[in-house]
Amino acid sequence: MDETHQPLPASRQPLIPRTLTEWRTLGLLGGPILIAQVAQMANGVIDTVMAGHASAEDLAAVGIGSSIWMPIFLFFMGLLGALQPIISGYNGARTFDKIMPATWQGLYLAAAGSVIMILLLRHVHPLLELLNLDDNTARISQGYLDAFSWGVPALLLMTALRGLTDGLGHTRVIMAFSVLSTLINLPLNYIFIFGKLGVPAMGGIGCGWATTLSNGLAAIALLVYLNRSEAYRRFHLLADRVRPNLAGLAYILRLGVPIGFTIFVEASMFSVIALFLAPLGPVVVAGHQIALNVVSLLFMLPLSIGMALTLRVSFLIGAGAPDTARLISRSTLILAGLIALMFASLLWGFSEQIAALYTRDVDVQAVTVRLLAFAALFQIADVIQVTCISALRGYKDTRVPMFIMLFSFWGIGLPLGYALTFTDLIRPAMGAAGFWVGLTFGLMSAGILLGWRLIRFAPQSPSHR
Repeated sequence: MDETHQPLPASRQPLIPRTLTEWRTLGLLGGPILIAQVAQMANGVIDTVMAGHASAEDLAAVGIGSSIWMPIFLFFMGLLGALQPIISGYNGARTFDKIMPATWQGLYLAAAGSVIMILLLRHVHPLLELLNLDDNTARISQGYLDAFSWGVPALLLMTALRGLTDGLGHTRVIMAFSVLSTLINLPLNYIFIFGKLGVPAMGGIGCGWATTLSNGLAAIALLVYLNRSEAYRRFHLLADRVRPNLAGLAYILRLGVPIGFTIFVEASMFSVIALFLAPLGPVVVAGHQIALNVVSLLFMLPLSIGMALTLRVSFLIGAGAPDTARLISRSTLILAGLIALMFASLLWGFSEQIAALYTRDVDVQAVTVRLLAFAALFQIADVIQVTCISALRGYKDTRVPMFIMLFSFWGIGLPLGYALTFTDLIRPAMGAAGFWVGLTFGLMSAGILLGWRLIRFAPQSPSHR
């Protein structure tokens, strides 16, 4: 039996005990996912802090390089993320013979994605020129991306194999190897950035080499574990290799491309907003970045619950338990709402203390405090929409939610935010707060439309191929 997917509650069991049982299962699945997400975020924090101690140019170059590779990776992460509900559905249906063929089709897509991503990262010179960077910063940025690109195959390999481990309910596996990667990255950054143990000092470029090596070592360790672990004895990763199959590849792409595009659209939107706010000055931009960082940190919890919800719903549909899938989908909205209200209260009640943790600049603190008030409402809407879209992914419904998110972000959130920030069309220009209001309305639209689709259509979605 899977270590986290528990026996299905009897449908005759009272509603509240069934709900609490399902929430406990979500906690078992989502806890390790949360730790893995935090570990991955910690890598970026480590790179930023240590590059900043090298020089301002190194810090800027690593930041620019990260902002280039991250959206591309997020697209492929979403694409390969389709493996999780697919394999979880096969696991629930006990059609174990389909699991390794699906895993191998994901590995082939990861290999193709690695080639595409490497080519993109190694040819960003035109983009760097458009940014009008000084020669040294541009050189460090390209050097960082060149070094980072060598680790892309390992990064996407682990992303694809996460479909296998998470899909089987073993979310602690990726947690362990994500933490391992972070622990390796820290000393390697120190060695390559500052030149220790006979290695020449590379500055920001060293961050790229450290990330490549840490990802590579973690990927090798994961492969060794999967081939030796008792839990995976029935799944012979190397012995059960299958050839590329057009139908299998198309199935993953049909589900995964909308997920990847949705994540890419969301990530790129925040990048566009940062560019729009640049003319308002460094104080406003700094306050916006702090507020965004706070919300991003808090978002790790509902995001992890959402990822666990995707796994659980797909498992239940595969196991032929649509009533329980419907119960967990709807009841998790209540759980998410409680979490959102808790976070909103935190942002409203402690905004000044939160701002003081990030900066001593009084002007930046004032901007941050004002934006955190709007971020509290933003947080509620964001938590609701991520819960709805995660449940829909468990039902393998990804294409229509992609269009809903595209409409909500680019059709409502961004235009409304721009109008509120820079114009007097609706009310006197609000500055940076306008974008937060616009995004909140966009997310409210997404939450309503996705919730309506979840209630109306998800139970009739196909369970698995």
